[in-house]
Amino acid sequence: MKKYDAIVIGSGQAGAPLAKKLAAAGMKTVIIEKRFYGGTCVNDGCTPTKTWVASAKAAYMAGKSAELGVPVKKFSVNMPKIKKRKDEIVMRSRIGGQHAAEKTKGLDVVFGEAVFTGEKAVTVILKNGKKANMQADLVFLNTGCLPLIPEIEGLNEIQYLNSTTILDLDYVPEHLLVLGGNYIGLEFGQMFRRFGSKVTILEKSARIVAKEDEDISAEMQTILEAESIKVLTNAQATKFKQKPGSKITATVTVNGEEKKIKCSHVLVAVGRAPQTKTLGLDKAGIKTDDRGFITVNTKLETSAKGVYALGDVKGGPAFTHISYNDYTIVYRNIVEKQKLNTNDRPLPYCMFTDPQLGRIGISEAEAKKQGLDYKVAKLPMAHVARAIENGDTRGFMKAIVDTKTKKILGAAVLGPEGGEIMTVLQMAMEGGITYDRIRYCVFAHPLYSESLNNLFMSLED
Repeated sequence: MKKYDAIVIGSGQAGAPLAKKLAAAGMKTVIIEKRFYGGTCVNDGCTPTKTWVASAKAAYMAGKSAELGVPVKKFSVNMPKIKKRKDEIVMRSRIGGQHAAEKTKGLDVVFGEAVFTGEKAVTVILKNGKKANMQADLVFLNTGCLPLIPEIEGLNEIQYLNSTTILDLDYVPEHLLVLGGNYIGLEFGQMFRRFGSKVTILEKSARIVAKEDEDISAEMQTILEAESIKVLTNAQATKFKQKPGSKITATVTVNGEEKKIKCSHVLVAVGRAPQTKTLGLDKAGIKTDDRGFITVNTKLETSAKGVYALGDVKGGPAFTHISYNDYTIVYRNIVEKQKLNTNDRPLPYCMFTDPQLGRIGISEAEAKKQGLDYKVAKLPMAHVARAIENGDTRGFMKAIVDTKTKKILGAAVLGPEGGEIMTVLQMAMEGGITYDRIRYCVFAHPLYSESLNNLFMSLED
């Protein structure tokens, strides 16, 4: 049994930096990774998908460039080259992170699958089939999630895609049927439409991105439909069938009526499930909720003292930046003896459709539900000078403010550089800057953020 000060299971955006920092602080540390170094973000999430979003944007702009007086008479989408570029960027990030870890003094990097055998005791099934037994005073779990695959008749009999396997495609599907009208489904749906696929999106809720305000959902659907993407809401796939050498036939219900859709490929994008089943958590006294997510307190400690869960595996908002923030909280509490917790931390996020949706704070629906005394500021991107100049006026800016204190409670920016504009409002919220100060603030002209002046001009004091 090899003894460590700390065992880190999973090399995602919490585990990887945490392992290096613990080792640098003088703690003998081991990080265990069963697949690729860097976790979901580097290998299957942010890095590869945003690389493809950039390629899809280039194809879109080539088709739109005539509107700017620069007609592109002919262009083609080279999917093998798009995939190669993506693979190279992923490998650069993956190998770079792994090499940095391997060079860190006091840190062992082990590839294999970790299973708890007792309290803070782990057996690792190594890649060569051998086993290594380890024990530590502190254990950190950053094992992440996998695509959730629903039980639908015939689904396992077709070669469906998920958010990981779709990244292996080096060709453009003829007709992509997307199950799920949230972030993953919409990003992939739009990018493959731009690559040249016919795309149909099924969303079982009454609207896409159903957790957002209704005007966001409606505008997002308008944007997608303008690119000839078919969006079906109140829609669910009930059966799949495929004869050898023929297309897939999907049986779907739309508003209670049964329909048949023929497609070449199916992307399952209905959510993600935690990677906890094979960890042997019960042997370590680590509790999970009914969906398998590890339960933690506000300091990210599990039901087992000295064992922490970070990132997506603990449930809640599944974002890279939240995972990274989990690491900083745990590290500062353990090494720097601070008393930080996850209460009241900001939750910014961005959907990388084109245009982007940047979000921070509460929505209008949440403000209404809480019975707050609030006002809504809204500005169409058609009234934003920079958007007009760039030829892209899709979307709008929206902010929820407290009527009495004039503080910004939340914001949604669906538009070009929506995430960057949202971040300006996040910093205002962090610093307690009220909307009346932003209304008359001097911003550089003609930036998108300058139109925050006009956004708040729409409010009457």
